[in-house]
Amino acid sequence: MNGALPSTAAGHDAEERSTVASLPYTRPIFLVGMMGAGKTTIGRGLARTLGRQFLDLDHEIEGRCGVRVAHIFDIEGEEGFRRRERQVLEECTARTDLVLATGGGAVLAPENRDHLHKRGIVVYLRATPEELYRRVSRDRNRPLLQTEDPQARIRELVTLREPLYEAVAHIIFDTGSMPVHQVVKALVPVLQAYEVQE
Repeated sequence: MNGALPSTAAGHDAEERSTVASLPYTRPIFLVGMMGAGKTTIGRGLARTLGRQFLDLDHEIEGRCGVRVAHIFDIEGEEGFRRRERQVLEECTARTDLVLATGGGAVLAPENRDHLHKRGIVVYLRATPEELYRRVSRDRNRPLLQTEDPQARIRELVTLREPLYEAVAHIIFDTGSMPVHQVVKALVPVLQAYEVQE
């Protein structure tokens, strides 16, 4: 072949570094929301557009433990996973110039909500239970959805967690069924217009 394909690592890395827009502050951007809200995919696109580093909290935990989140749930239960999550989130939220995608349940711990709200700009990526189910229905790596009725479980989780997402968020952004690049394009000016309260 004569040239590198667009999907090669080299092409991907170059794309990761391309900056299209910037923010008038260095505070990190923290994405919260339900599983399937698009935190990782949107976060990656947002970081690329802003020329910032991107971190996925679940991937950070997996990297440190050497196993998948589902396996941590199997071995240590949700309580063990949440303990690890609190520790990694505390470290990650102390950084600047970053886009961080949190796990769906990261807002459950009061200290996590405190770190997120005080240290960065929190964006709640909101989607309907129906849209969330459509996005995650085929994903077998969601420990909390290993039930007989995952759609009902999603509705239950949204009911429980939405007040926490709304309480911690500086910005609430409805993702709807927009493609990722359109969400990023619409979200950037909202972030640029946000006035940081010191």
